[in-house]
Amino acid sequence: YGLYDYLRNSIQQLELPQRKAALIVPAFETLHYRLTFPKSKAELLSMLDMGSLYTFRYHVWPKGHAPTDYAKWRTATVPYRVAWQPDFEPYVVVRRDCPKYDQRFVGFGWNKVSHIMELDAQEYELLVLPNAFMIHMPHAPSFDISKFRLSAGYRGCLQTLREEFHQDLSRRYGAAALKYLTAERSL
Repeated sequence: YGLYDYLRNSIQQLELPQRKAALIVPAFETLHYRLTFPKSKAELLSMLDMGSLYTFRYHVWPKGHAPTDYAKWRTATVPYRVAWQPDFEPYVVVRRDCPKYDQRFVGFGWNKVSHIMELDAQEYELLVLPNAFMIHMPHAPSFDISKFRLSAGYRGCLQTLREEFHQDLSRRYGAAALKYLTAERSL
């Protein structure tokens, strides 16, 4: 409740139109198909403590959202900066003129990861909003994630696209992009 107004105010207060920043909206999830949506951060934290909510994908893909630093978010009262880490894929609010999603990554896999990587390469600040949150509701697996899970060919193609993306980053951003390739190889 109130997320739209909070985002608009944050955009103005943080002068987003004049700076390169991605505002991160922390993501949570529930395993219940019915949920009384929390009306405040305090309510959300209570639900988190009771186990009716979880940090998003903590049990499946913790690297995707761990850099959000949920422990810090619990007590944060002002936006805080986080650093890019491999496989980070937060939900963000950015200026319209930011880099677009790479169209190679359609279906399942690496669309948000590559986008955040490119924002970081362009030196966008990654700022977590202290009073914003979203909740993912359970649903049946998508057709694309099923293809990813069942097809070695799909996963192989995705790996090839990831390698191409890294090469393109290296061409565009030079030595600054080496950290992405190094991080990928150390996984």
